[in-house]
Amino acid sequence: MSTFRIESGSHGPLGSPDASPSHAAAQEYTANQDAFARCRHYRKDNGLYAVVDPALGRIMLEVGAVGAVVMPASLGTKVRGLLTTGGRQGGPIIAHPRSGRWTFLTGPTDNSYLDMALFADLFRVCAAVALPGSRIVLPSPADEHTGYRTWVARPNRDYRPELPEVIAATRAVTIPSKHE
Repeated sequence: MSTFRIESGSHGPLGSPDASPSHAAAQEYTANQDAFARCRHYRKDNGLYAVVDPALGRIMLEVGAVGAVVMPASLGTKVRGLLTTGGRQGGPIIAHPRSGRWTFLTGPTDNSYLDMALFADLFRVCAAVALPGSRIVLPSPADEHTGYRTWVARPNRDYRPELPEVIAATRAVTIPSKHE
């Protein structure tokens, strides 16, 4: 004899993945455990002192000791190309495929966000320096599985380019030279 459960319009045999609320809770628990494990890795191996938001299962990093520059992926490709010339490292870089944006993690933030000329240059190309105290989300296993947030360039130990270096590269690839 087959047993069926009827819940909020969902019909299916007991034990099917979508029929049991406990199955969804178990998946959420597993995703959160994976996020906590990844967060520990980021802290221990990469010096990224993030925390997991238990309600969302997201790995959150406060901007301050780590800075961030956000830009369109097409611009990010050019910036990364300039940063990696001569065998240098250009990352870590987070991709947000749905919005078509990249986030470059950098060394500590500074007061450059107060520079109105810099703000105008970045605004013109849809880029921005993350403000101190704001939060960015690091890729979790669940994010990577769904393609919601992924690494373009994974962290390599605790290396991050300096904020002024990423800003200079961004300006260099966006400001037309006098020869164009």
